[in-house]
Amino acid sequence: MNTTIQLQVNGKKHTVEADPATPLLYVLRNQLALNGPKYGCGLQQCGACMVLLNGKAEPSCMLPVAAVKDKDIITLEGLVKPDNTLHPVQQAFVEEQAAQCGYCMNGMVISAVALLNEKSQPNDAEIRAGLQRALCRCGTHSRIIKAVKSAAAKQQGK
Repeated sequence: MNTTIQLQVNGKKHTVEADPATPLLYVLRNQLALNGPKYGCGLQQCGACMVLLNGKAEPSCMLPVAAVKDKDIITLEGLVKPDNTLHPVQQAFVEEQAAQCGYCMNGMVISAVALLNEKSQPNDAEIRAGLQRALCRCGTHSRIIKAVKSAAAKQQGK
């Protein structure tokens, strides 16, 4: 049974009609037209559906929309600044050519932002650990790690 749910997504309040058990991913994509988070495995194991919930990377494919009504939700689209400049992590991924097929990019970028929110200068092992929930099959891991390091340096003004 649908109910009215208030969400805070990308800095804006949204009112949606949904069954409280509907996965957040479906509401983001189908009702709010936010296509950064992707449907991947549907089991919270691949990271394609990752969003920031109160600054932490979380999968959204099985997360009931009712469970996030009081949380700040940021999608890939919400990382872009109002003047349309990319977030430093997004810009670094472009500059380092870290995308190949691109399917994992949402999870990688969101996970990298969450990691840099917690640790401003992570080492390689910390980067790998921070990105482990976002699976990439194309083999661009070395460029992804380089991009995260580059974004960390930019955020520190180096």
